[in-house]
Amino acid sequence: MLRKTYIYVIAGICVLAIIGYFVFANNHKGQNIIAKVKKGNFPIEVTTTGELIAKSSEKIYGPQALRQIQIWQVKIQDIIPDGTVVDSGQYVASLDRTEISNKIKDEETNLEKLESQMTKTRLDTSLELRSARDELINLKYALEEKKITLDQSKYEPPATIRQVQIDLERSERAFDQAEKNYKLRSQKAVANMQEVSASYNQAKRKLEQMSDVLKQFNVVAPKAGMVIYRRNWDGNKIGIGSTVSAWDNIVAELPDLSEMISKTYVNEIDISKVKVGQEVQIGIDAFPEKKFTGKVTEVANIGEQLQNTNAKVYEVRILVKEFDSILRPAMTTKNTILTNVIDSVLFIPIEAVFNADSITFVYKKDGGSVTRQQVIVGQSNDNEIIVRAGLELDEEVLLVPPEKADKLTLKTLPKEILAKYKDKPVIKKTSKPGNKDSIKVRATSPVILKK
Repeated sequence: MLRKTYIYVIAGICVLAIIGYFVFANNHKGQNIIAKVKKGNFPIEVTTTGELIAKSSEKIYGPQALRQIQIWQVKIQDIIPDGTVVDSGQYVASLDRTEISNKIKDEETNLEKLESQMTKTRLDTSLELRSARDELINLKYALEEKKITLDQSKYEPPATIRQVQIDLERSERAFDQAEKNYKLRSQKAVANMQEVSASYNQAKRKLEQMSDVLKQFNVVAPKAGMVIYRRNWDGNKIGIGSTVSAWDNIVAELPDLSEMISKTYVNEIDISKVKVGQEVQIGIDAFPEKKFTGKVTEVANIGEQLQNTNAKVYEVRILVKEFDSILRPAMTTKNTILTNVIDSVLFIPIEAVFNADSITFVYKKDGGSVTRQQVIVGQSNDNEIIVRAGLELDEEVLLVPPEKADKLTLKTLPKEILAKYKDKPVIKKTSKPGNKDSIKVRATSPVILKK
């Protein structure tokens, strides 16, 4: 029993020793991550996050004549889910009919009123003209009587004959005046009827137009495709409850998925590097294993400020060269724009560069020891930075400061080398929209990278 106890104790000590060794070794290894100085072509890249959109799309419009019937905006009452595939003529959305229905009812009431008014005017005109015709007939008879009286008075005294002639002339003037008045009344009646008829026909056409517009409140697809919600000025999707303007009555879109564009924004610090025609590597967040190539097709000349950010950015559009059925609008993309390639330079990981008292340095492994070596750095990309002076090919640097790093001696560069690169561009920390701080070329004095 005593022997077994010794064996168990010795075995436990051995297990603890092994565990302690591996823990210590891992900790030691973690504190001494090493990278070698490399030489080769150094790509200068600008990395941004974008969103896929179709290069071209068919617009799905709402009612076309809203302004003519004085409806300035309507709400979307119902719309099929975003991304639904439809055939030509298939239902897409329906708009709120409340306002147009009220207008149709008002116009129907107005039309009935105008119809009654037209009937009344027609009757009044008929009665007035009938009265005028009767009066004209009576005057004609009176005129004939005066002529007969004149014929019968030829044997009467001259004064009597003259009196009869005066009565005849008076009757002729009355008849002529009544005849002219009848013509004027007829013209006035025609004008009144035309005015009432015009108002009635106008109201009738307006009611027919409203009825035609009402039929368009059921929106259908103009052709087969995938329905994509449109975005308004603040970037929100236009869905149920959103309003459609009479001046911009687009309800949704049918994108052409054969050609896609990644719409992205580049910080004002990096926009000078981006040019039309540059090659781009494109990744899709939804499918990390998929990689595509692209080309910069548009670079905005005027910057803008996105919501909830203070940075000024410029819109950049990148054409995706390949076609893949998995690509859909609104997918998030990672765009790596190759802006330049510097031939045959030394470079190390960005994490290996530090700063203290305005001096840029690295922790260089020198045999079994570590020293702080001053360096002059150049341009950088997202992961690595060019070393212009201070290191040689295949030398090793630490990515994490060693223990008691502040006690290490700093080896500075000769004055002639410092003078040579004094006015050369060096590195300064800048910020990208949507990304963490990254190192970019923009300063001409020593830079603070990290302490």
